[in-house]
Amino acid sequence: MEGFENRYFNGSVAKINLTYGAIGLGIGLLISAFESALNDSLVPLNDIISTLIFSSIITLSITNSIYLFSRFWRSKKSPKRHFIFVFYGCNILGMLVGIELSYLAIALIFHIPYHFLSHFRDYRFNFLVVIIVSTIIYFYRVQRAGMSARLKEKELALVKAKQLITQAELQTLQSKINPHFLYNSLNSIASLIHQDADKAEDMTLKLSRLFRYSINSPKENMAPLTEEMEIVNTYLEIEKVRFGDRLSFITEIEEAVKNKVVPRFLIQPLVENALKHGLNDMASHGELKITIKGESEYIAITIADNGRPFPAKLDLGYGLQSTYDKLNLLYGENYQVQIANTPEKHIRIIIPAII
Repeated sequence: MEGFENRYFNGSVAKINLTYGAIGLGIGLLISAFESALNDSLVPLNDIISTLIFSSIITLSITNSIYLFSRFWRSKKSPKRHFIFVFYGCNILGMLVGIELSYLAIALIFHIPYHFLSHFRDYRFNFLVVIIVSTIIYFYRVQRAGMSARLKEKELALVKAKQLITQAELQTLQSKINPHFLYNSLNSIASLIHQDADKAEDMTLKLSRLFRYSINSPKENMAPLTEEMEIVNTYLEIEKVRFGDRLSFITEIEEAVKNKVVPRFLIQPLVENALKHGLNDMASHGELKITIKGESEYIAITIADNGRPFPAKLDLGYGLQSTYDKLNLLYGENYQVQIANTPEKHIRIIIPAII
């Protein structure tokens, strides 16, 4: 019955009394109009005033008794039968108080005697009306509370389902490593085995570390920037073996952003994309630069290179597409991706700064 209590009244006492006072006056006017239609003549003004007094005061009295009931009743600790008993009791008590107050008001207005608790005919008639109306209200409110509870359960289930879908999509994105990178790395290791066994062993360990990071941590959507850059550096060390002196790698990270967190495997696919599509054919003097700075409440991650410029019609490919997918899942529209060839070729991602 908790939902019933919470939803019975919603608003200030003044607003509730104004609303239900107006309803009571409306009921009085309808009763007077009905009586006039039955008698084929207008009901006397004094009778109209009396009817309005009765309908408004009794309505307000019952309304306030139920209001107090809904505010102070503790249904969690009481059986349902106790709740029903008190609910009907408050309605009947409100009716009795309303009848007595109505007769008192009429006595004061029309200067007639007032006799306390002597209006048994009114008690009997209004008792029946109150029981019928209270029963209708009770079942309506209970049904409404039940429907609202079921709707909340469905909404919660939908939210959980969406979260699970998002989590699954992020895990899928995070668990992928470009097969071309694996193929090239293994070829490099194979060629090094006979030339430099120690270097081949070191490269194998680094590759193992990169895969362990990818496979064992997919449940975490975010990672500290220092950890993410450690993986990026591991990836670059592997690629250094393949590219040799043809390329140089520069990393600049502001001290203020080192403790922030970023989406897991956000930077590595972009670096891989720059190497594959921009710098792969460079014979010498190739340069890839990673810059990470704090801009107000955001982090700006820039990957720049001096290789082949972005084409006018950019094909997203796996690297960029996975980046867009991941950012959409984690930030909605609260991020920016800037791709440009001037003043230097770069891709810049701006995301909210999170500690």
